[in-house]
Amino acid sequence: MMAGFQPQKTERDGFLPIRTNGFDRGFISVVILILVHLLWMRFLEGVLPLWVATVLCLALAVFIIRKG
Repeated sequence: MMAGFQPQKTERDGFLPIRTNGFDRGFISVVILILVHLLWMRFLEGVLPLWVATVLCLALAVFIIRKG
């Protein structure tokens, strides 16, 4: 091991009820994106286009990855 090298703590506590790292938060965001898109296509696609769901999910994903 190199002198003076200290590994960074990658897991952290956020608003999610579990300790997560960046990959965990990204995976949770993708699962939510898929779920929201499936529900959107079933119930709301006749009223609002699918790109609205994409924009909302991407904004939610950024929030989860940064703060989760």
